[in-house]
Amino acid sequence: MSKLFSSFDLRGVELANRIVISPMCQYLADDGSANDWHLMHLGNLSMSGASLLFTEATHVSAQGRISHRCLGLYSDENEAALKRVVDFCHEHGTAKMGIQIGHAGRKASTHVPLKGGQALGPDEDPWQTIGPSAIPYTESWHTPQAFTDADFGRVKDAFVQATIRAARIGFDVVELHGGHGYLLHQFLSPLSNRRDDGYGGDTSGRMRFPLEVFDAVRDAWPDDRPLGIRLSATDWVEGGWTPEETVIMARELKARGCDFVDITTAGLHPAQKIPVGPGYQVTFAEQVRREAEVTTMAVGMINQAQQAEDIIAGGQADFVMLARGMMYDPRWAWHAAEELGAEIVYPEQYARANPAKWPQAFPNRRDTAPKAISDPRQT
Repeated sequence: MSKLFSSFDLRGVELANRIVISPMCQYLADDGSANDWHLMHLGNLSMSGASLLFTEATHVSAQGRISHRCLGLYSDENEAALKRVVDFCHEHGTAKMGIQIGHAGRKASTHVPLKGGQALGPDEDPWQTIGPSAIPYTESWHTPQAFTDADFGRVKDAFVQATIRAARIGFDVVELHGGHGYLLHQFLSPLSNRRDDGYGGDTSGRMRFPLEVFDAVRDAWPDDRPLGIRLSATDWVEGGWTPEETVIMARELKARGCDFVDITTAGLHPAQKIPVGPGYQVTFAEQVRREAEVTTMAVGMINQAQQAEDIIAGGQADFVMLARGMMYDPRWAWHAAEELGAEIVYPEQYARANPAKWPQAFPNRRDTAPKAISDPRQT
């Protein structure tokens, strides 16, 4: 039996397999609101066979957006537009729906990546960025305003209000973005957090605000729905955030009701040196899973069925997350099930595409390949 295609219960939300579609920024929102692109993009991926599909990073305020074209959840218009997309995915797709909420901090007010991703110029409608300390990402980026006493409560409330909206929309899962150099990660790393008050200094002080945000979101999010967080396990820069600190953070989160951690790396500092290759971040997920005893999701160039199967079967992570692999092959999970001889749910309208329904076209398929099974909502 394939471990990749075994089910997993996450705080009462039953996930049919261990395949998760990772958040992927699209940079096509209108004033923070989803549009037809998101309906197409997420609607398509909701039928991929993955058990859980995350939206792209969805920002808790206009100031917290990376760019003018980033998705947000801070207005009634944002909420209504995103609900339209999620309702479609729930009706026609087979994946549970997750949302990643975050704040870009000092990495806000930039161009979209396809236009260089640099800081907006004076005539490009920039905005004041904020961060734990007045340290810019690079010399050419905006210098953030260091958090004041008022900012802590204001930003925390923005996370709570976005969480309440996500619950109304009907999301099944929430993930906080605490990685890739965005605001919560900025508080964690000593490279970006040079505060000399209770929110800086040692590991405990630097973890304080992200943990306060988590507590506030956990209180606002329905108790029967999972809440997790994405963490960058290392900055890949000397003197930065470390894997050992990530384990400490994961333990604290678990004690506060965190249901999973999504382990990635980097994004905080331009001097990062990353040894990129297949599965290059999986060992960090394995360390956190083993030492913090928390459910983990692994990311990083996972795009082969047997590779994913080995990660789950070997106990390196509880879930694998794919992004570019899913863009390249939006039916990756279907094909992985066929390769591994596992069963998978097809949307009712697409069920006849299952190779088991027309085996004459697949003369070399293995005998243990899946038979078509119906969408459980239709039984």
